[in-house]
This record gives sequence, C-alpha cells and structure tokens, in this order.
Amino acid sequence: MSRSLNKVTLIGNLGADPEVRSTSGGNRVATFSLATSRSWNSASGEKQEKTEWHRCVVWNSKASTLADIVERYLKKGDKVYVEGRIEYRQWQDKEGQTRYSTEINVRELIMLSGRSGGADTDGAEGSSRRPAAAAKGAAGAAGGDFEDFRGALEEEDDDLPF
Repeated sequence: MSRSLNKVTLIGNLGADPEVRSTSGGNRVATFSLATSRSWNSASGEKQEKTEWHRCVVWNSKASTLADIVERYLKKGDKVYVEGRIEYRQWQDKEGQTRYSTEINVRELIMLSGRSGGADTDGAEGSSRRPAAAAKGAAGAAGGDFEDFRGALEEEDDDLPF
C-alpha cells in the first residue's frame, strides 16, 4: 500500500482578528486569514513582492482547546507559525451557484510575535496578555496558563551542560 502526505507549514501575519463561533453541536471553531509574502528581484533589478492569503481554520477537540487559545491570544498583525493540512470544500450559495474554498485545517500553532511585540487592544505597549510559548494541539488540555509558570522560567540552573 502506498502512503501519502497532506501537510502545510506556514509562517505569516494575521490579516484581521480571528473570528470564533460555536457549531450547533457546541464545538468551537476559529477562522483567520494568514498572509505570507515573498520578494525577489526581477530581471531588470526591480524589487518585486507577492503576498498570498490563506484561510486558516482551528477547531477545539477532545484533546485541545486550540480555538479558544486563538480567540484569547491572537490579534490582527500577529506573526504565527501554523501547521496542518490543506482541505478543499465546495457548496451551493443562496443563488444556487457552486462555490469553492481552500482552507488550512490547523493542528499546531506557535505564536511568534512575542510578549512585548505590538500594542494590546487598548493600545498599551508591552502587554502581558499573551504567552510567548507554543500552542500545540494538546495545549490547554491541562487547563494551565503560561503565566502560571513564570517563576520556573526565571530560575537559573547552574547544572546546564552548555
């Protein structure tokens, strides 16, 4: 039997604040647009740039609260690493037209903006509203926040081998 792989890895910036909603079954889902850019020099030496937009979908599951983490900590402009799989959907709109969408079903997310990067929603610089740690699929399962472990990160360990 042959194997296949559907894996997407992106690093980019949120184009808008995430939208979070609940399904009729009570499951939570977050969606956001992620911009990735590349630049190059044309044959004439002019700098060129192209931005691609990716629709990302993040679900809560039995093992994680990733959609809740996205809702709580991410905002427009934040830089994030996302890993997941690409999915194509089609549906009929209100006028009966067939519509298509391409989405990234996110399984892992790492916040790259840092704690002191950017302004909070109230404009306060250096806000401590978000952790500077990874939010993986199993993150949040223990119910703890990054803030709960601040003391452990400030301790020095002289037994480190480097």
